[in-house]
Amino acid sequence: MKIVGIALAVIVALTQGVQAKSPQDLVRDAAAVLREIAEQPDNAPLKYLLDKAHGIAIFPDVIRVGLGLGGRYGEGLLLRREPETGLWYGPYFIDIKGLSYGFQVGIQSTSLVLVVTNERGMENLRDGTVTLGGSLSVAAGPVGRSAEAGTDIELAASIYSYSMSKGLFAGISLEGAIISNNAGSNRVYWQKELTPEQILNLQADTPEALALVEEILDIASL
Repeated sequence: MKIVGIALAVIVALTQGVQAKSPQDLVRDAAAVLREIAEQPDNAPLKYLLDKAHGIAIFPDVIRVGLGLGGRYGEGLLLRREPETGLWYGPYFIDIKGLSYGFQVGIQSTSLVLVVTNERGMENLRDGTVTLGGSLSVAAGPVGRSAEAGTDIELAASIYSYSMSKGLFAGISLEGAIISNNAGSNRVYWQKELTPEQILNLQADTPEALALVEEILDIASL
């Protein structure tokens, strides 16, 4: 219990200590993450998932701190895809925090991409604070070089998660991570008070938002 308490204190410190980026910078950084993923040779399953996605969440810079047991915190955004039309809506700004397990020493920075495969997953992310792996199933995203690597996915999970760190693209487990509405960033970006549902039915026409959607479409068309 003492170790868990220390880890939770780390998360609080991360939340307060990580220098917040502007919403516009987060959108630009999210596009850069996708651009890097598009260059990876084993992203075929991600392309398959995006073809069928209901949404995508991108966290450009998630900081992990710990010694064995630690904490993670990062700010990001969620885009909603309309499956019938292929149009993308948002961005809706969110953050992620939680305990992280496994061998870890010091501070690490990782980019996270979460592909949402069904409407239930979108509803959970939209409706407030949600714990991944609780009522919302999450699995490490598969990787592979061939087109067939994606077609074996049965879409059993609501969310498939990927990490990008130091040029390494891989699936990652996010069981227990908590995703919440970043109300401040949403207010700043949209310049008014909007509900999550309203935001995810709007299409931003700023240059950085259009560039982000273009990166998603580029991966899906590879």
